[in-house]
Amino acid sequence: MEVPFVDLKAQYLSIKPEMDAAIGNVLEETAFIGGQVVKDFEQAFEKEYGVRNCVSVANGTDAIYIALKMLGVGQGDEVITVANSWISTSETITQTGATPVFVDMDEFFSIDVAQIEGKITSRTKAIVPVHLHGQMSEIAKIKAICDKHSLFLVEDCAQSHFSALNGVLAGTTGNAGTFSFYPGKNLGAYGDAGCIVTNDDELAQKMRMYANHGSLKKHAHEIEGINSRLDGIQAAVLTVKLQYINKWTDMRISNAKKYTDGLSGIPGLALPVIRPNSKHSFHLFVLRTEKRDELAAHLEANGVSTAIHYPRILPLLPAYAYLNHVPGDFPVAYKAQNEILSLPMFPELTDAQIEHVVKSVRSFFNV
Repeated sequence: MEVPFVDLKAQYLSIKPEMDAAIGNVLEETAFIGGQVVKDFEQAFEKEYGVRNCVSVANGTDAIYIALKMLGVGQGDEVITVANSWISTSETITQTGATPVFVDMDEFFSIDVAQIEGKITSRTKAIVPVHLHGQMSEIAKIKAICDKHSLFLVEDCAQSHFSALNGVLAGTTGNAGTFSFYPGKNLGAYGDAGCIVTNDDELAQKMRMYANHGSLKKHAHEIEGINSRLDGIQAAVLTVKLQYINKWTDMRISNAKKYTDGLSGIPGLALPVIRPNSKHSFHLFVLRTEKRDELAAHLEANGVSTAIHYPRILPLLPAYAYLNHVPGDFPVAYKAQNEILSLPMFPELTDAQIEHVVKSVRSFFNV
């Protein structure tokens, strides 16, 4: 049996009539940039997420950059973030002119809150926690640190659409929350797309202006900006999918439980640890084992696709060699990078597919 890592076609087929009609409408109206279809998505996301403002942008990377830039982060500043993430988190910090300051992770793959204050200096301007794999960081504690030191808080929610901790949704605690709608995300477009959410109306207007060449009205450029706009087709796709996101999230959680039930108690294999009072949306289901590469090869031989998120922590990438970090600076994240393996995870996984994955993993460990 073949089990893909993600099956976007299965999701498309499940909503094909609605999706085809939505895309067809954009083509009929030739509403390719901006317009009502984009506004409709923003308003639908605001309502579903319970926020005052959703600012759509071209992708999740731009979302982080725009949020930081419009909060005034710039040359000479420092921004604290976690060591184990995708480079979008840290490269956007550098793009503002600031310097990324990395912190090790905790057992939940989140920024280790206990280490944050030790990294704060007179140059620190903001903290960017990453809600990785679909599980939130200890956001209330991070917000308290930000308040104590007068720092901005931008939540990277690229993997945590509709995740929650203590009933609070990812992205709603800080000054802004940023989302990627890359096709493989829990809420994914059919191309690049992203958004920023905030309850700060003034900040929202600044971000919207900056993302549209510094203008809220055509040819009235109040500032210099960039070109980062959600196109009409992606907005239409997202509006259709938004109606199903809660159902799909529940399906992901159910699939994760089936994995957990089938893989528990295997010596040498660690399963995802869920934070108390957390709604883990399971963008990824990540195992840990010292035999990671051997397990991945065994699964591939059995038709099971896997991935590594991520094979090298950010501070040890060549891009950050100038910071002179060594593995011992981030011992938890460094150890994890050599052990993590992501199993297939998407709402449409069948019981037969899950059973095949479980059987394949168990056969590797001879249990």
